[in-house]
Amino acid sequence: MQHLQGGTTLNRHRQHLSSVLLLAWAGSSLALPQHAPVPGGVAVVDLGNAVQAPEARWGEQPLAVLRDNGRWFALLGIPLDTLPGELEISITNGASISRRSIAIGLKNYPEQRLTIKDKRKVEPAAEDVIRIEREKKISEEVKRRFSQETPQTDFTLPASGPLSSRFGLRRFFNGLPRNPHAGLDVAVGTGAPIKAPADGTVANTGDYFFNGNTVFLDHGQGLISAYMHLSRLDVRPGQRVKKGEILGAAGATGRVTGPHLHWAVILNNTPVDPELFLNRP
Repeated sequence: MQHLQGGTTLNRHRQHLSSVLLLAWAGSSLALPQHAPVPGGVAVVDLGNAVQAPEARWGEQPLAVLRDNGRWFALLGIPLDTLPGELEISITNGASISRRSIAIGLKNYPEQRLTIKDKRKVEPAAEDVIRIEREKKISEEVKRRFSQETPQTDFTLPASGPLSSRFGLRRFFNGLPRNPHAGLDVAVGTGAPIKAPADGTVANTGDYFFNGNTVFLDHGQGLISAYMHLSRLDVRPGQRVKKGEILGAAGATGRVTGPHLHWAVILNNTPVDPELFLNRP
């Protein structure tokens, strides 16, 4: 009788363990970013259902590889200046190395013309150029980060407000052509809370000439996000933050026409459209 009771208890433990494993498997599903193989977009590349995670690279640049519903996917951020054609990535799976071509389509972005009252922000003085170059090296180093943490890709909007200037706009400041808009603007007033769209580590904070008060978050595997023009910074470099945690407050620091949040998402050292990561219709 004791043997039967022990067997029954063991079976219950096995059933419980099976239930836990099934729940863990169900929870392995991620909300991958939208597949948009165009300039400024993200190519979501199916790598199959290998037991171990494959490695993927675009040239020397490692790519994020995530597991979703039992399959592996590589995420390739596509530069805004990419011409229609094909990009090739390499995939290492154990001792096997293969190559995959990704067809890149055409996307035309509209123009945006803005008037900046502080003309020094449009045509910087000589001393400003030195500062800009120094800050550029810092931000470029942050954008090249590739930590091993598996990133969350189901982002939430970091500020509660309507979307204003969209990603990719070809911009003119006071009639002069400048770099395309490499982020997404959210129309919020000074003091509005800015929240982390996903878990991450604060990679850098600072007051930048163009970007104003800025926070960079490292979400893992080359997925970086940035929050610019803030009036207040509430986090410090190296700090771990959870999804929804306050990073600071919106403002009008740096080169702006008024208070708002400029939100940038960088993938494999490439600015991409943040809306592709938003877990909403």
